[in-house]
Amino acid sequence: MADTINLSRRGFIIGTGATGLTIGILAACSPGTGDSEGDAAATGEPNPEVNAWVHIGDDDVVTIRIARSEMGQGTLTGLAQLVAEELECDWDKVVTEYPTPGENLKRDRVWRDFSTGGSRGIRNSQDYVREGGAAARMMLVQAAANRWDVPVGECSVEKGVITHGPSGNELRYGEVAEDAASVEPPANVALKDPSEWKIIGQPVKRLDTADKVTGKQLYGADIQLDGMVNAAIKAAPMRGGTVQSFDASSAEGMPGVQKVMQVGDTAVAVVADKWWNAQKALDAVQIEWAPGEGSDFSSAAFEADLDEGLTAEEAYVGNQVGDVDAAFENAAQVIEASYNAPHQNHACMEPMNATAVWTEEKCEVWCPTQNGEAALAATAEAAGLPIEQCDVYKLLLGGGFGRRGMSDYVTQAVTIAKEMPGTPVKLLWTREEDMEQGFYHPTTKARCQGALDADGKLTGIKIRLSGQSILAGLMPQALTDGMDPYAFQGLLPSGFDERAEDQTLKYTYPAVLFEHAMRNPPVRPGFWRGVNANQNAIYLECFMDELAHAAGRDPLEFRLEYMTDSPKLAAVLEAAAEKSGWGNDDGKARGLCAFYSFGSYTAACAEVTVSDEGELKIHRIVAATDPGYGVNPQQIDAQVAGSFVYGLSAALYGEITFENGETVQKNFDSYPSMRLAAMPEVETIVMPSGGFWGGVGEPTIAVAAPAVLNAIYAATGKRIRKLPIKDQPLRDA
Repeated sequence: MADTINLSRRGFIIGTGATGLTIGILAACSPGTGDSEGDAAATGEPNPEVNAWVHIGDDDVVTIRIARSEMGQGTLTGLAQLVAEELECDWDKVVTEYPTPGENLKRDRVWRDFSTGGSRGIRNSQDYVREGGAAARMMLVQAAANRWDVPVGECSVEKGVITHGPSGNELRYGEVAEDAASVEPPANVALKDPSEWKIIGQPVKRLDTADKVTGKQLYGADIQLDGMVNAAIKAAPMRGGTVQSFDASSAEGMPGVQKVMQVGDTAVAVVADKWWNAQKALDAVQIEWAPGEGSDFSSAAFEADLDEGLTAEEAYVGNQVGDVDAAFENAAQVIEASYNAPHQNHACMEPMNATAVWTEEKCEVWCPTQNGEAALAATAEAAGLPIEQCDVYKLLLGGGFGRRGMSDYVTQAVTIAKEMPGTPVKLLWTREEDMEQGFYHPTTKARCQGALDADGKLTGIKIRLSGQSILAGLMPQALTDGMDPYAFQGLLPSGFDERAEDQTLKYTYPAVLFEHAMRNPPVRPGFWRGVNANQNAIYLECFMDELAHAAGRDPLEFRLEYMTDSPKLAAVLEAAAEKSGWGNDDGKARGLCAFYSFGSYTAACAEVTVSDEGELKIHRIVAATDPGYGVNPQQIDAQVAGSFVYGLSAALYGEITFENGETVQKNFDSYPSMRLAAMPEVETIVMPSGGFWGGVGEPTIAVAAPAVLNAIYAATGKRIRKLPIKDQPLRDA
């Protein structure tokens, strides 16, 4: 894409601009009329279109249209593999492009869900995208059979070449794509048996790597449109704050400044020719903030609320099995420990940004988003236009982790652009704004109690969670009788809710009581990669380690004893332990963790040393994962390593605190990420057992921190129960 672009809606969707045909599974949308926005020939003439999923040029290039967002996790490549498998095309000729949520709306949501989160990008769309590829193949083969006037059953296809068996005649996909436009979409589509897969399950090359390496890849912060101006913004830094007044006199005469304006009730923005000019002018604006609810909030004061929740009489019950009271009354030994995890920021490398153009007739937005349809809705609302007159063009994300599932930055960009009709406005946040205006991973504490009998058997376990509810803050309508099931990720009973079956407890205990005392601070909660599964894995797995040592048992054997009803979880735990050399006396201490979340079974074994001075070195983490089906083993390996960077950064260093309603940590100097020198070697064991589709991007993040914390105990005999680790001595003085 050129450095300076002027994209119409059609131009963006055209993508490769190759002559060809778009083919899809759902027959509800009729073939294109010649003015559809699907594809166009290099001459500018529109191409006939059967439907949504696959475009095939006369040069045999296959463009697969992907509704989900790419933010480094490999979704584009993985979903393209699913389609290409059933399409039987040549993988070396596959490229991808995004349709728009506006186009999806006009076509009765033919691409269905545009949301990318919860490790559901592949597992929640794998069936219908594969059907799209299979239907395309059937229609192409039918078109070739029609041309030859032979039964379709005599034809086969491999790597985009259709062959008539008896005659040996061949046709390439590109040669029959246009004919397929008139073929009736199949009413019934049969998918391949996994034993027949050739592309799914293979470590094929990623489709976005080359452009990233060469710098060709375009991100939202890179976008340039003809006549574009730039905006910088400052929102109230304290919780609940609003703009009371502002004095722009010092800024209005500064170089390049075109407009100083209030944005909603909470922010002030400056528009200028260049972003730096806008930001310097914004720094010169004198803003008076009016405090609101939460403007006096502090993390230190909130600690008392969290502690109170640990022993409060009332709490929501998320999982209850057996007679817990009897187990504790008859226990030979009761073990108790409390843990806590702080607020976290997503800290995406690319700060929030969006580019908008508004006129009275339409509004268009270019942005990195995890939820194109939510971004479209936010665009229409801020634009004051019917949603049919708006559209959003997704770009690859420079990090998402759940933060870009929200659309506050889109609303801001459109609000600013509305004041400058017809002029493209690019809004880019500073790093400090990005840190201050987050939707933060909720803070919680946990009080864990375990009952052991005289033989060291666990007879009952209780975990009381105290802390923030994501659903109460973002989607209160989704609460279950006031309870937030998300608070119990990885701890829920099977059958609690079919929507939560991917977050169930896989240990089998004689008696269980898991509760949540909801304590909500005036801080916006957010879905942060792995969400509550991360701290719940710490609470459960570190406490299981404590119970094992209290019982005088080997932590591996102790865990396996309560996994008899979950052989898949036991399998990944044993694989990680064996690969790491559990029980070896090689000078390294080892810690284990196993957890089930987002539909996948995961385990880790960390190897650490702690010097006499208390310096921690994480040498290696062996991770094993069973996601059911593994679409691309190379991408799974990369995602596991990436998730460990994120999870260990949080465990070692990450903590967002508040004073006087403001975020204390403003940049990476006070909210650091793990550096290369500190990153352990990661070995991944991918062991897909088949029969289900689990997640990859989030499940493994949960096992990194508990494995390291348990290894620290094995090295030092000291438990770390409060995160982050950074300020705590790992050895007693």
